[in-house]
Amino acid sequence: MSVIKIKDKTFKVSIPEAEILKKVKVVADRINKDMADKNPLLLAMLNGSFVFAADLMRMINVPCEISFVKMSSYEGTASTGNVKQLIGLSEEIKGRTVIIVEDIIESGLTMQTLLNQLKEKEPESVHICTLLLKPECLKVPLDIEYVAIEIPNDFILGYGLDYDQQARNLRDIYTLVE
Repeated sequence: MSVIKIKDKTFKVSIPEAEILKKVKVVADRINKDMADKNPLLLAMLNGSFVFAADLMRMINVPCEISFVKMSSYEGTASTGNVKQLIGLSEEIKGRTVIIVEDIIESGLTMQTLLNQLKEKEPESVHICTLLLKPECLKVPLDIEYVAIEIPNDFILGYGLDYDQQARNLRDIYTLVE
């Protein structure tokens, strides 16, 4: 399926699963090297990052743990710019090395909100890992250490990302066709 229709929109494959997995492996290898003497807590952002987080964690070979938080600033195909925390962190992270695992970073506002909330919990360090980055959309400065793929400012779905909760199950990443 190189072209699909989800609800009222048409999408075409832009990043095949095999390419995604190669890029995830590169990120995992860097984390394995950088975190060799740590026991990082992967903090996966729901809902979108669950596929990426699962694949990434299976490729990480240093001791690590995983937990999940849910924040949102999306409605339909556009960010509202209004970040609200939906499900919070239940683990103790004081003195821990934390790696935030995100599906996509666009404006950076959601990430900035999460970083501010985590800072209050006194982790030893916080690292950002994202599957996708839209560098031209960033509105705030972020130190994003682990980026699998940089993409243009297109609306995408698949591999965990959705359009109105649809298409998260697609193995490839698809781009909206105007």
